[in-house]
Amino acid sequence: MKDIFWLIPFVPALSTLILVLFGRKLPKKVVSWQACLSVFISFIIALISFFSLLKTPPESYPIVKNLFTWISAGSFSANLSFQFDPLSAVMALVVTGVGFLIHVYSVGYMAHDKSYTRYFTYLNLFTFAMLILVLASNMILMFVGWEGVGLCSYLLIGFWFEKHSAANAGKKAFIVNRIGDAGFILGILFIFLAVGSSEFTAVNQAVLGGLIARGGATLIAILLFIGATGKSAQLPLYIWLPDAMEGPTPVSALIHAATMVTAGVYMVARMNLLFTFSGTAGNIVALVGALTAIFAATMALTQNDIKRVLAYSTISQLGYMFIGCGVGAYAAGIFHLYTHAFFKSLLFLAAGSVMHALSGELDMRKMGGLRKYLPWTYPTFLIGAIAIAGVPFLSGFFSKDAILTQAYAQGQYFVWALGLMGAILTAFYMFRLIFLTFHGKERLEPEAKKHLHESPKVMTIPLAILAFFSIVAGYIGLPVVLGKKVNIFQNFLEPVIPPASEGHLSMGMEWTLILISVVVALLGIYIAYVFYLKRPGIPHSIVRRIPGVYKLLYNKYYVDEAYNAVIVNPLIKGSEIIYENFDLAVIDGALNGSASATGFFGRALSALQTGYVKDYVLVFLLGAVIIVGILLF
Repeated sequence: MKDIFWLIPFVPALSTLILVLFGRKLPKKVVSWQACLSVFISFIIALISFFSLLKTPPESYPIVKNLFTWISAGSFSANLSFQFDPLSAVMALVVTGVGFLIHVYSVGYMAHDKSYTRYFTYLNLFTFAMLILVLASNMILMFVGWEGVGLCSYLLIGFWFEKHSAANAGKKAFIVNRIGDAGFILGILFIFLAVGSSEFTAVNQAVLGGLIARGGATLIAILLFIGATGKSAQLPLYIWLPDAMEGPTPVSALIHAATMVTAGVYMVARMNLLFTFSGTAGNIVALVGALTAIFAATMALTQNDIKRVLAYSTISQLGYMFIGCGVGAYAAGIFHLYTHAFFKSLLFLAAGSVMHALSGELDMRKMGGLRKYLPWTYPTFLIGAIAIAGVPFLSGFFSKDAILTQAYAQGQYFVWALGLMGAILTAFYMFRLIFLTFHGKERLEPEAKKHLHESPKVMTIPLAILAFFSIVAGYIGLPVVLGKKVNIFQNFLEPVIPPASEGHLSMGMEWTLILISVVVALLGIYIAYVFYLKRPGIPHSIVRRIPGVYKLLYNKYYVDEAYNAVIVNPLIKGSEIIYENFDLAVIDGALNGSASATGFFGRALSALQTGYVKDYVLVFLLGAVIIVGILLF
């Protein structure tokens, strides 16, 4: 049974094909069942493969299934082959498990959309591409999945392409990701030059065997990380993700919280030996992750759009995952990826439930007091907020604490301090969202209040399931201070991802770091409580005192404006100048000139084709006279 893992991506692929060919003829109920069932079947196959993996000795990892040689050109070849090991097992279970719940939720959320079938076609296609990415055994096939999820992201962000903002957001995501992908492609090419193969096992053997110089490893790792900054929305290529909220809310949950944006983290963890050997590249990853975590968290403080707050939160949490990978605690980074998939998809889907209740309203200033109207959405949203804030005994606490502890243990004190600051900001802005949305006085629009209602069960049941896992998912990765055996998650990944080098921390210091993490989370929640419930006038007073700072944060540091001024607008104007002065004058001129010359000669020659026999006889006679003259003289 352990060899059936390669079937995991092909079930949603088959569903996609059926929907493309026959979807318009199928009733909505059939589309719903087929799309959801395909992902559920993939989840069952992943689960069976996972239990089979547990019975396989670690020395047999990874299990590789080579279907056929896909590309062969000279010394270059790439197989259509998949591999299954603890890391890909975790990713496959997350993609299919969370993906299935989001598919089910979408049945209710998108019930009245006119492009219902197209939506589920894209969603199944995305699932297929993401599973190709995480199960591929080589960089070339991974890149196919990498680009596949990029394409699906474009299609789903711009799903309501009739809206100008949605169409622009889709294009922005696609273009920004292509910039990162340019570095990713170069990294793959350098890997092939250095190793002669793109297989992950070959790359790892080359690193362990000293076939790659440290400088070469650093170059390759940095180029690959450039691709990760695009896909996983890190500085400076994070700008596409907040705008991606233009897509349907379940898309935000699936692609921009639970799966696609974690592709960069997965790739860095998959190439952990290369990044660890480089050293420099790892430090860059940690620093970029820490700066992104604090940078995005500050922008979330002032946003009023409920989905944009969660979008900046996603960027910040991805930064924590990269901190873990950068300091060598790859298992902690993947652990946070795993827990984040539950509580962040829960938060996005709960936000979608709020929007559903308020007829699409996103502005938190037009909410308030909703907890009594949404008896299912409120407690599940609250659980997600507590989890992401890092409150003890929920999943987010265990994974975030593991990352911060390892950063301190590895001597990355600046990174640890930035992570700690990001943690207090996370707790603050998440409970700002909770208090503005569900507590305090009602600020509802009359029309929205008139139709206010809780979401149907097809939407609330996935919320309840995700809330349950947001609580319990962290208990497979308890702090190492309690003993190495209790960290089941790290022990499971150890054959693929070696644990971080032991830091010089006493047990007392580890408990101190845990306590600091707890105090920071609770402090952030308390400040939000004071600001938005106990003394709601404080935020307005602060804005009046430091309007410049508020304006800077509210306008997201004017990064988009700076990019437009420095890169986008000059490119557009330069393109217009080239179009007018070179394309029209030279390229089009040459083509039009050649066409005109051809026409002129054609018209000249056509004068000889009169259609009269006497003219042709005269030509033959003249020709005969000329030939006879040549022969005589």
